[in-house]
Amino acid sequence: MRDSSGTRSRRRPLRRALVAAISALGIAAAAATLASPSASASAPPAPSGWTQVFVDDFNGPAGTGVNTANWLYDTGTSYPGGAANWGTGEVETMTSSTSNVSLDGNGNLRITPLRDSSGRWTSGRIETVRTDFQPPAGGKLRVEGRIQMPNVTGTAAEGYWPAFWALGSPYRGNYQNWPGVGELDIMENVQGLNKVWGTMHCGTNPGGPCNETTGIGNSTACPNTTCQSGFHTYAMEWDRSVSPEAIRFSVDGVVYHTVTAAQMDAATWANATNHGYFLILNVAMGGGFPDAFGGGLDGDTQPGHPMVVDYVQVLSTGGGSGTTPPPSGNRDAYSAIQAESYDSQSGTITETTSDSGGGKNIGAIANGDWALYKGVNFGSTAARQFYARVASGAAAGVSGLVEVRLDSRSNAPIGSFALANTGGWQSWRTVPANISGVTGTHDVYLTFSSGQPADFVNVNWFDFGH
Repeated sequence: MRDSSGTRSRRRPLRRALVAAISALGIAAAAATLASPSASASAPPAPSGWTQVFVDDFNGPAGTGVNTANWLYDTGTSYPGGAANWGTGEVETMTSSTSNVSLDGNGNLRITPLRDSSGRWTSGRIETVRTDFQPPAGGKLRVEGRIQMPNVTGTAAEGYWPAFWALGSPYRGNYQNWPGVGELDIMENVQGLNKVWGTMHCGTNPGGPCNETTGIGNSTACPNTTCQSGFHTYAMEWDRSVSPEAIRFSVDGVVYHTVTAAQMDAATWANATNHGYFLILNVAMGGGFPDAFGGGLDGDTQPGHPMVVDYVQVLSTGGGSGTTPPPSGNRDAYSAIQAESYDSQSGTITETTSDSGGGKNIGAIANGDWALYKGVNFGSTAARQFYARVASGAAAGVSGLVEVRLDSRSNAPIGSFALANTGGWQSWRTVPANISGVTGTHDVYLTFSSGQPADFVNVNWFDFGH
């Protein structure tokens, strides 16, 4: 950070300590205020030796939507240019309406399928903004959610298909490379059965080493209470500390299914795991999976039974933050590019971040500073959106532009957005910007311009979209 004389200095640790203390008090107060008999209202603390990489407790006023710094809404009946009916044969239209996706005011998210008077179904599907969830080299990643499946059984449950799952990051923006890029189904259920399925999808479709479209899966009954009548913790632990590498699926701490790299050829495993993942929560209605268990949607199916989510969190151990910056010259434009993984820079510093993903950010950024990221692959479908995770504690009247340039700092920006104070140097938000269409592989420069000499922005990560 520069003072009024233009001299650069690091931000004072006292301010970080005060922010952390105030945040901790705020979290404790929120937990006390939002206590609920049916949900814990906050994720459990990370066990000793683990780091919390991501968390959403879904705390907020009843009837409001999800935190869009954490989640994207999928709407309609497919991804843009992707397979119809989300590729599964399901029949609902996904919406961002709070009738379908909302907080309940007691620390829970509710995704509720509804049917109108004409018989048309709507529901909700959200996915994390971040796409970089993967274990560090030699470490582990744990993804878990405390969830109550829709509380409906028998004929009234025909066609219900709630799920908590993850897709390989190369799928975002491509939508044609499934199942090779990998899918990890942490919790699936159909027909209101007292079962949870855990599955890995990979390889080629149909058939292949992963038995597609079925995948490599297993199921078990929920312990103690049924899946529909109570909350259970569904988890996936991806373990790179063992050989062969393993992915384990559990419910309430009991592992019921494991997939290892030894179950397929090395190329198939690598294609499915050598990248990050993003997380998805949704309730589908109808489709191939429910049909396989004897139930399509019909007049007996009852709308209005939500999947209730207490929290989702991601934990990492054995290697730091749980995000691995890509090697120089081999970056995916549609996965989060960690700002500190630059190939070269001018004027910035690297510091520990208190953002939900942990790790580091670049900071002390002012007019004329820049960072270079070589070899960013945009693919053959043009990227038209830029997203950056940014924060600012700039003084009143201080603002600037975050710009994207390709291949040379002297080239005109392909897009930019303006930023002023966000509430603090660690008060993070994800800001989108339109960009000119980009395909192919390019060196990407983040450049920063301002009419004032003072620092105006920190950057944690950025990526692109269509």
